[in-house]
Amino acid sequence: MMIDVSRSLAIIMVTAVITALIRFAPFLIFHKGTPKPILYLGKVLPHAVMGMLVVYCLKNISVVSAPFGVPECLAILFVVIIHKWKHNTLLSIGGGTLCYMLLVQMVFV
Repeated sequence: MMIDVSRSLAIIMVTAVITALIRFAPFLIFHKGTPKPILYLGKVLPHAVMGMLVVYCLKNISVVSAPFGVPECLAILFVVIIHKWKHNTLLSIGGGTLCYMLLVQMVFV
């Protein structure tokens, strides 16, 4: 039993040290300033990831069987309207998720 506890503690310690090193590595590597390619990736990757998530979420919609993608389209429209109105990404994502879940659980049963 003691061997298992000490092994578990060792695994936790090694994991904690490696996690800390990974988190501090960018500050150690880029202490003189962030390179332009990294700054560019910081600007374009969030938009690319959001686009990829939209494609992933919509990939299994069937337009030939009920409900023909209507709840998804309504939820997307809701997200666009909320985001244009409030300019808050978290509100848009949370509101769109809530809208979609209400539609599929209560309206398009």
